[in-house]
Amino acid sequence: MKTRKIGTLEVSALGLGCMGMSAVYGAPADRSEMIDLIHAAVNRGVTLFDTAESYGPFVNEELVGEALAAFRDHVVIATKFGFDIDPNTGQRSGRLNSRPDHIKQVADASLKRLKTDVIDVFYQHRVDPNVPIEEVAGSVKDLIAVGKVKHFGLSEPGVETVRRAHSVQPVTVVQSEYSLFYRGPEADILPALEELGIGFVPFSPLGAGFLTGKIDEQTRFTGSDFRASVPRFSP
Repeated sequence: MKTRKIGTLEVSALGLGCMGMSAVYGAPADRSEMIDLIHAAVNRGVTLFDTAESYGPFVNEELVGEALAAFRDHVVIATKFGFDIDPNTGQRSGRLNSRPDHIKQVADASLKRLKTDVIDVFYQHRVDPNVPIEEVAGSVKDLIAVGKVKHFGLSEPGVETVRRAHSVQPVTVVQSEYSLFYRGPEADILPALEELGIGFVPFSPLGAGFLTGKIDEQTRFTGSDFRASVPRFSP
């Protein structure tokens, strides 16, 4: 497996996004099969694994934590904060929440679910317009200082947000959608990241399944599959 530098972090050229194992693409997959899949990825040299508290919610972090426990010293685990989720019920309000106290609560909960003492990459899942990005970056900086987080990431930010965050706590990596199906980051995000020395991780590199060649105008998605409501997947 080749490796890549994302910011100051070296990872396998191919990472494994684990979201679809538990949510978003229809019914959750069989847990034991997904653990076997993660193990197969490790055995093939994959070292970057991506999850989030909102995938499930919570259950995807638990799955990833269990599957990678035996390999923890050899892999990089990325997870995310930023949504308002009831920690007791898992109910999502639909609101964003990147208040400093909430970020720190999410970090502690994610550490437990991931069965680890440090989060390798902690992304803000979505930019919260109600919380200045400087406060968000400062909160992650505090978590880095106490050893709970190693690297700060942003998901789907604009260039100005990246610059403001980076001035408080260096951003290691930005994650946004990018593939032959969607090439938006080429316009301004990628040049800015190259200038700042920040890595880039594309999500949905296979166009949420479109680029596999298995989706055409006859394909129908179940109600729990997000693609059922996405215009670009309409006939």
